[in-house]
Amino acid sequence: MLTVRNLSVWYGLSEVLRDVSFSVPRGEVVALLGGNGAGKTTLLKALSGLVKPRGGAVEFDERPIAGLHPHDIVTKGVIQVPQGRFVWPSMTVADNLALGAATRHDKAGIAADLERVYDFFPRLRERRIVPAGTLSGGEQQMVAIGRALMARPRILLMDEPSHGLSPRLVQEMIEVIRRLNEEGMTIFLIEQNIGVPAAVAGTTYVLANGAIAFQTHGSKVADDPEVLSSYLGGGRH
Repeated sequence: MLTVRNLSVWYGLSEVLRDVSFSVPRGEVVALLGGNGAGKTTLLKALSGLVKPRGGAVEFDERPIAGLHPHDIVTKGVIQVPQGRFVWPSMTVADNLALGAATRHDKAGIAADLERVYDFFPRLRERRIVPAGTLSGGEQQMVAIGRALMARPRILLMDEPSHGLSPRLVQEMIEVIRRLNEEGMTIFLIEQNIGVPAAVAGTTYVLANGAIAFQTHGSKVADDPEVLSSYLGGGRH
């Protein structure tokens, strides 16, 4: 569904991504794991059209999308859940969710999808008229995912969804990712917390110094000594 071939991204004179290649098959969860500064967020920006690659190819459904405007990539169904959640703090939960459907015009479909989000996250239904800035970190992550779902994604790009969450909320986030995938959602997951891809990913790639170091089965990544020592600082996150 999503194919990246020999992707290179530079910031000025610095090469941030170097010949990155991977694929995300339809209906699967694929993870990319790496430490701070590995280039993970830059990769997502390149996939979303927020930075322009210097070389390589990005294809979605066998059609090139590298270099397209972010709006055009969104309309194709490539939707990102950003790290840090980025909710609009003064707007209500309901209004934040409605922003996810900004490119849509099917009122009945939007209403149905809003109900689906509330069914997925009952706490958001309870807090739908509350300013999003007053929510807990875990609830704001729910808003960010719900907002992405309102855009009717065909593939969901998730940038460190466990970031800043307690262990209990990380486990809840894992269950959300599992449920989304069970319902057919294709997910490309970028993480630093090794437990998340270990729990949900079919394939995990490891990014180090801007390049893919190797790949492994998701469930085996937490036991791979090369991941633990060479790329994640010698311990579990």
